[in-house]
Amino acid sequence: MALSIDTSGDGDAMSNINVTPLVDVMLVLLIIFIITIPVIVPQINLTLPTATNVPTVTKPENITVSIDKDGNIYWNTKKLLNQDDLRSELRSIVSMNPQPEVHIRGDMNTRYLYVGQVLVAAQEIGIRKVAFLTTPDHLGAQ
Repeated sequence: MALSIDTSGDGDAMSNINVTPLVDVMLVLLIIFIITIPVIVPQINLTLPTATNVPTVTKPENITVSIDKDGNIYWNTKKLLNQDDLRSELRSIVSMNPQPEVHIRGDMNTRYLYVGQVLVAAQEIGIRKVAFLTTPDHLGAQ
């Protein structure tokens, strides 16, 4: 910190503060916090999956459960009347060996409630392989 003495006779000392060292210290502290914060945040070490666009392999034994925007449920192409019909159809395939996959196709404008009910029914019955079918992001682009 510099102090200069005024010889003009007023007797006033220079009152300016040199803030350069303060800025240097603050920048060093900022860099230290930027480096150490990611180390402090607790995370579980996981190997995350990578997204791949795998075309759906349709096997004859696969079951497609479709849900339209009004909440109507279709078993392949047969319209089911209610959740009880869905559960009875799921019970008929749960004992098969190997168990067929259940593919859920939900209309984009359907409420999540309807898709969730189908998923819960499949889980309660004991279906082990459930997949969601969607439209690919880019059709035919290669």
